[in-house]
Amino acid sequence: MYNLVRFLQKHHFFILFVFLEVLALSMLSRSHHYQRASINHRTNNLAASIYHLQSHISDYFSLRYQNTILQKQNAELLHKLALAHLPEPQPDSILKERLVDYIPARVINNTVNLRNNYIIINKGYRDGVARDMGLISADGVAGIIIGVSEHYATAMSLLHQHSVLSIRFLKNDQIANLHWRGGNYRQAEVVDIPSHVIPQQGDSLVTSGHSFVFPEGIMVGTVDEVMESEKGNLNSARVRFSTDFGKLRYVYVVKNVYQNELDGLAKIKTNE
Repeated sequence: MYNLVRFLQKHHFFILFVFLEVLALSMLSRSHHYQRASINHRTNNLAASIYHLQSHISDYFSLRYQNTILQKQNAELLHKLALAHLPEPQPDSILKERLVDYIPARVINNTVNLRNNYIIINKGYRDGVARDMGLISADGVAGIIIGVSEHYATAMSLLHQHSVLSIRFLKNDQIANLHWRGGNYRQAEVVDIPSHVIPQQGDSLVTSGHSFVFPEGIMVGTVDEVMESEKGNLNSARVRFSTDFGKLRYVYVVKNVYQNELDGLAKIKTNE
């Protein structure tokens, strides 16, 4: 209380001046229509500027929340797109089942300049993530989950020497294998292309569906260059990834609902 009194004593002339200025402006605005309109206009402009700044600040701090909402919506759209590729059920058959779920996640660490690269995401087994699940971006395939903790998971990126992906040429349904040979993180190589199949530059490649990791039809990339075998053996092609691994930020974990059942059948076949 003492400090407040000291402050008022020290600055009482300035406080009185401000009070009289406000009083004068108030009286002026009430006595003349033009002055009142002018003051209101300036006040409204100032208020609008403050609200505009407040809106920008609010939008900035809500970006992460908005991205989370968009990821959830995209995951649901991916599921509906997967269902759209299934044949329509007959009247006496069961409805289409949910074969694949998509778990949205955010990349918290990612490398592209090593010989063996990995991606770490902010979702773990508490969120339903498990080993051997696929990882995709909004643009295409990204990797395969190889390690899971409670809140995080590690994926082997397609940019890895042991990464092999079964792909299909969209134009002619030809199946082949895709490898990353190192170097440029935007390019990979497709091998085992039969000699009678000559891909063209720009041809699209998608997942073949011949694995339990990725469903059929997820984008992988496009042909950049065709390398025909001089001996008439299997051809190869250089492919540009549809996923830009250098800008990877938001991803989706591909969860096959019947993964355990399919793994069990695979073990039976192996034991035979």
